Amino acid sequence: MAKPDIHPTWYPEAKVYCNGEVVMTVGSTKPELHVDVWSGNHPFFTGTQKIIDTEGRVERFLRKYGMMDEGAGQGNK
Repeated sequence: MAKPDIHPTWYPEAKVYCNGEVVMTVGSTKPELHVDVWSGNHPFFTGTQKIIDTEGRVERFLRKYGMMDEGAGQGNK
C-alpha cells in the first residue's frame, strides 16, 4: 500500500488535448495534458512522412566549404 501524504494525486481519466480537442484519455498525475504532437497527427504514424535522401550530405558539405579533393565523391578516395 502507498504511504499516505507523499504521492501525487492520480487521475485515471486525464484528458489529452491537441489543438483544443480531446484526443485521448490516459492515467496521469495531472487532470489535463496539452500537447502539440500526438500519434494522430505525427507524420510518422499517419504515413505522410517524407523520406529525405541523406546520401551525399557529407560530400555536399565538403564541396561547399572547399574541403573535398578532386574525384572524392565518386568512390576514388
